[in-house]
Amino acid sequence: MRSDSEPDDAALLRENFAALFDRHAPHIHRYLARRLGDQAADDLVAETFLTAFRRRGTFRADQRDARPWLYGIATLLIAQHRRDEVRRLRLHQAVPAERDTSCHADRVAADVTAAALRSVLTSALADLADGDRDVLLLVVQEELTYEQVAAALDIPVGTVRSRLHRARTVLRAALGGSNPLNSTEEGVRHG
Repeated sequence: MRSDSEPDDAALLRENFAALFDRHAPHIHRYLARRLGDQAADDLVAETFLTAFRRRGTFRADQRDARPWLYGIATLLIAQHRRDEVRRLRLHQAVPAERDTSCHADRVAADVTAAALRSVLTSALADLADGDRDVLLLVVQEELTYEQVAAALDIPVGTVRSRLHRARTVLRAALGGSNPLNSTEEGVRHG
């Protein structure tokens, strides 16, 4: 959290853009890397801030935090790469996980479960509508509030809620209506 003595993001946009970059680039890079991989993230984080610099006049001066605005720019750039993202998710689904034959039985069971869930989740994520996927990943991966997601995507908070609900419903259905993280396998002992 910033102290009261630190300049807010609106001031940095006007006076010290490099400091704004230093403050938020790691967050934006992480978001982009999760969505598109490290190599694309390296390029798109630079493009995100270049776009922000060019559009700095459109930033509302009454906003103290530029992060939602920057996430919105990054999300628009991600949309330009949507087909590649879906193709990568499908490819990830098709590539089997590496096997470690020296693992303990519990580790093997965990690996099989994780591989099965990965396949189901990547397929379900790929099948989500673009807007639903954007909202889900901003909430789950980036831990943005509904209000921040609404600002990032320039949509009402109610739309964030409905898109998130739809995305969660699709993922829950893909997992057979249950949360596998809350269930334990019968016959498997831990300890």
